Amino acid sequence: MLVALIWGSTWYVITGQIADVPPSWSVVYRFALATPAMFVVVLAMRQSLVMSRSGHLLALLLGATQFCGNFNFVYRAEEHLTSGVVAVMFGMLMVPNALLARWWLGQQVTPRFLAGSAIAIAGIALLLIHEAQVARLGGNVALGVALALGGILSASIANVSQATATGRAQPMMALLAFAMLYGTLIDAAIAWAVAGPPVVPTSSAFWAGTAWLAFAGSVVTFPLYWRIVREIGPGRAAYNGVLVIVVAMVISTFIEGYEWSLLAVAGATLGTLGMIVALRARQV
Repeated sequence: MLVALIWGSTWYVITGQIADVPPSWSVVYRFALATPAMFVVVLAMRQSLVMSRSGHLLALLLGATQFCGNFNFVYRAEEHLTSGVVAVMFGMLMVPNALLARWWLGQQVTPRFLAGSAIAIAGIALLLIHEAQVARLGGNVALGVALALGGILSASIANVSQATATGRAQPMMALLAFAMLYGTLIDAAIAWAVAGPPVVPTSSAFWAGTAWLAFAGSVVTFPLYWRIVREIGPGRAAYNGVLVIVVAMVISTFIEGYEWSLLAVAGATLGTLGMIVALRARQV
């Protein structure tokens, strides 16, 4: 519940991070704040920071996928799609999570899971058709969808790889802290290459949003979510996205002025129903 409520709010907060600052640098600032805080949490919990060489290699992969690829794609997707729609798309994280978990972890995918996922995909398709018709942001909906899919795939690779035997053998908090550190360094290198020297905003609203994303949306939530992944598996953990979608769409409606139509209502209903059907599938 805590993860879903916080992450449900972060989708909208991100829209304020890309107005006056290149998305790449906005991601850097978020994790430049979050990374030292995560190391402080690890030390405060008296947990070990010692990891094996394979652990650091995994942390590098997690940094490149979760804390670099995922967020760079998401921030850019929100330049073209409303935050609620991007959140709805991320509700489909369950599908690549389950498929990759079958490949890497040997966790089976049940017919009911596939049926629920198909219903959810149909619902999301309706939402995207609605978005293309309205196109509130005046952006490229197709590009926004492609960027969101890139973020989903990046996050899925991170979700499943940290639940492998190599990941489970490492202290989870240390793995997370080093993944954030490596991801931040990669973020900074990419930002400099793509957007040039740092653009430092002076707006207090920007830095308040960055602080919320860094501390609540990253330092608080990622340790909780990664533990959920290890406890119930990547496929089922992704159903956290059902409540995230509800929170994000409510915020998008009242703050961003998301325009509902019969098509959008049908899409949201199908998407949520499909995720619930898949969630109730027997875990093998």
